[in-house]
Amino acid sequence: MLGKIGKKMVTLLTTIAALILASPAAFAAETIPAGESYTKVLFAVGAMIAAGFAIGVGAVGAGLGIGTAASGACSAVGRNPGVQGKIMMTMLVGMAMAESIAIYALVVSLVLLYANPYMKYFLVG
Repeated sequence: MLGKIGKKMVTLLTTIAALILASPAAFAAETIPAGESYTKVLFAVGAMIAAGFAIGVGAVGAGLGIGTAASGACSAVGRNPGVQGKIMMTMLVGMAMAESIAIYALVVSLVLLYANPYMKYFLVG
């Protein structure tokens, strides 16, 4: 019973991964005039996948950091409610630092998509 469900889940996840990886190629192919090489398409697809990976990892990291900070602060306030103000201030600073990682990931992904410094090396001609 578990084997059949496992196979179905693997098939579903593989299909979703294929769709996610194939969709940037479809969108990038529309921007290329007919008759040109697919180097531009492959470069655009790589940039899109890298940008998605960067923002995904950055958001997961920020979410884990913020969750850990909130969990630690809640347990600390539960143990000693008298120092709630100091704990809250420290927690908010920690959350701001964790959120800055997500903003850096967003900047990296936007640079990859719109101002890629490696574009001149791959898109010659």
